[in-house]
Amino acid sequence: MRNYLKAILADTSGATAIEYGLILALVFLAVIAAVAGVGTETIVLWDTVSAKMVEAGGS
Repeated sequence: MRNYLKAILADTSGATAIEYGLILALVFLAVIAAVAGVGTETIVLWDTVSAKMVEAGGS
């Protein structure tokens, strides 16, 4: 039993999987933040285009 507990405590394969999971979560959050920023900029762009069309007498 003692050897089994030592083997479990010495095993680091689970730690590697957890590290990869954390890295993946951080990359995912960065992608979401970038997409949200681009979405906001796109909305501002099309609002500006729409306002300019109204000013020019378009519909």
